[in-house]
Amino acid sequence: MTERTPRHGLDAMGIGTGADIIWNLETAPLVEHAVRRGEGKLAKDGPLVATTGKHTGRSAKDKFIVRDATTEDNVWWGNVNKGMSPEHFAALKADFLAELAGRDTLFVQDLYGGSQPEHRVNVRVINELAWHNLFIRTMLVRPQASELGGFVPEYTIIDLPSFRADPERHGCRSETVIAVNFTEKLILIGGTAYAGEMKKSVFGLLNYLLPVDGIMPMHCSANIGANGDTAVFFGLSGTGKTTLSADASRTLIGDDEHGWSDTAVFNFEGGCYAKMINLSAEAEPEIFATTRRFGTVLENVVMDEESRELDLADNSLAENSRGAYPIDFIPNTSEKNLGPVPRNIIFLTADAFGVMPPIAKLTPDQAMYHFLSGYTAKVAGTEIGVTEPEATFSTCFGAAFMPRHPAVYGNLLKERIARGGVDCWLVNTGWSGGRATDPGIKRMPIRVTRALLNAALDGSLAQAEFRKDPNFGFMVPIAVPGVDGAILDPRATWANKADYDATAGRLVDQFVENFAQFADHVDAGVREAAPRVTA
Repeated sequence: MTERTPRHGLDAMGIGTGADIIWNLETAPLVEHAVRRGEGKLAKDGPLVATTGKHTGRSAKDKFIVRDATTEDNVWWGNVNKGMSPEHFAALKADFLAELAGRDTLFVQDLYGGSQPEHRVNVRVINELAWHNLFIRTMLVRPQASELGGFVPEYTIIDLPSFRADPERHGCRSETVIAVNFTEKLILIGGTAYAGEMKKSVFGLLNYLLPVDGIMPMHCSANIGANGDTAVFFGLSGTGKTTLSADASRTLIGDDEHGWSDTAVFNFEGGCYAKMINLSAEAEPEIFATTRRFGTVLENVVMDEESRELDLADNSLAENSRGAYPIDFIPNTSEKNLGPVPRNIIFLTADAFGVMPPIAKLTPDQAMYHFLSGYTAKVAGTEIGVTEPEATFSTCFGAAFMPRHPAVYGNLLKERIARGGVDCWLVNTGWSGGRATDPGIKRMPIRVTRALLNAALDGSLAQAEFRKDPNFGFMVPIAVPGVDGAILDPRATWANKADYDATAGRLVDQFVENFAQFADHVDAGVREAAPRVTA
């Protein structure tokens, strides 16, 4: 028994197998296993490149939570949180354990979900694939080698991409299944090779557990300024959450999942998971550099078989190509993966309608309104059948990962904003001057977004003159040093002002329609923060 092999093994968990169990390997040996087993290939500069087959993103419709006495009154049941009976889960578990019993080799990692010791969860992950084991080791918080011998898991994930679920026997929808049992503290993932399912399962777990202790779980990135000022960036995929938090002038806490306790903002993870499609050294140098390092895991990135050169612009395998890398691959990261409680909160949206200003200041009530709304937009051309921009609302900027009612998270956020006197901002990283589909319309330059963010975070923007947006009611700066004033007023950037007004009116209507589901769960101040169509 080595120091990396825990005394509390699989047999102590009731898992019997004749497999060769490979415990807690570090990066290099896991890469060797993955390459030797044909699971992936090395790119020219060192990353491991793997493909995930037909599943190149999360299988949201195949995720279930066991509905029992533990969860019945604590989970927000509906289209996102779908129930599975205890009987169906028992059958699924039995079949998973039978699969484990017949395996030749299993890879196991003991890891932490959460970087603040008093709020972390011990997670054991059992994989059939070496590259999946490397992925989850990269993404979660890695214990010290000296901690592994005495590691006792609180929650366990069994990840078997080759498993095929039976909808009739297992109570699921297809051959793919992600089943979460909070009573048994067990998560079963089968029928998908998309590694992100493991990472997001841990996020959902912490989103369920932490609010009970008054901890605010957040789908966000976070960084710290030179003066110890923490900024939190909420945003859905594609809004710039990872890019904007990887700022060389600030210390990175993390790029995706965090908790907000009484004393800290702490990363749930020990790695980053960035989109790779069209990544450039010019716009995102820190992230681009990770594609040229051993230890990075690239998913569905196209590579020339002979030269092993990467083509980050090729989306033939997936639009959602991804890279997982240890957080310390980004320069200037937080040593302890945490920082002080925030001074600024930024809600990111990629508005494809060209209606939102590039930055606006929010009141606490407006912040809760936009947090519960979780707005961004899909752009025409990225999905089959999408010919015009489409509004997307994902409550708490992460509805798919929030087991409890959104009001639980919204009220926690509002309480912490008020307690800390936090400044809140809405930042549009989308389009200006028209809809994204209109001829000649371009996305907001990242240099403009960074300049506005810097002004907000260093406090200078607070001294600017503001106007009230007639539709959304938030305050918009009139002038910011170093930024063309014309871009600050979205209506002024449109050639056809009547077209802007009509587009803004339709977007406001969609906000109001979406928020109706929350109206009875918030106070009057939040309801009054709703946008209104101007006459």
